[in-house]
Amino acid sequence: MHAAFAQPSVPVLHIEGGVATLTLNRPAQRNRLENADLKALLVHFDTVNRDPGVRVLVLTANTAGQPKPVFCSGYDIGGFDEPGHGATFFEEIPDALAALRPVTIGALNGSVYGGATDVVLACDLRMGLQGIEWRMPATALGLHYYPSGLQRYVSRFGLAGAKRAFLTARPFTAQQLDAMGLLEALVGPEDWAQTLQALVDDVLALAPVAVQETKKSLREIEAGQADEARLREREQTSSQSLDFAEGRAAFAQRRKPVFVGR
Repeated sequence: MHAAFAQPSVPVLHIEGGVATLTLNRPAQRNRLENADLKALLVHFDTVNRDPGVRVLVLTANTAGQPKPVFCSGYDIGGFDEPGHGATFFEEIPDALAALRPVTIGALNGSVYGGATDVVLACDLRMGLQGIEWRMPATALGLHYYPSGLQRYVSRFGLAGAKRAFLTARPFTAQQLDAMGLLEALVGPEDWAQTLQALVDDVLALAPVAVQETKKSLREIEAGQADEARLREREQTSSQSLDFAEGRAAFAQRRKPVFVGR
């Protein structure tokens, strides 16, 4: 194990080769999110967003020593009692994650519960480990969830799935999540690292500016904030870019393109 994970801590950020890996690091507490963790996540998000070399962010967890792997058990409910925290503060984390410039991958190497499910839904892509479960217990605790979280649930799960999540508080199996189209891949531990790396490599192989601008447009469309003129401008800019010229040349020559981000 890397020395950074020897003791429990706020989430750990590692950047290498255009990939930022953000690891939740409280395995003995099932990686619950304390207020210090939320503040650290916001700082890490800002660091990643400001680094133009980062094109992919992978959100994962340290599950070492757990009897059954848990990616995150959710928000530490004791944090609700701290002034200026609670649901309104927690909402900032998935909202900030959803707005990040790089492509974000939720690497669910364990079960996920409560508010952490919305953090995962805020990622652009997700993959899951076989045997995990997913549960949203807000109403079982007497809580009406915050607006952007409800919106993400309806957007990702569909209305029927969101109703099942919030109006029964029953868990979803990994197979159910996969059948709903929430997971890019569902694999066993023996294939985990290879499958995650393949997904990261596929994203890194794309034209970086085209990906970045397309992500913006998709978010605007999802939020009902799309402006056709702005989308057309992005389309025209990309059609005149060096990367598009390279992409066409590589296609014609049956080779991999070498994009320069312009």
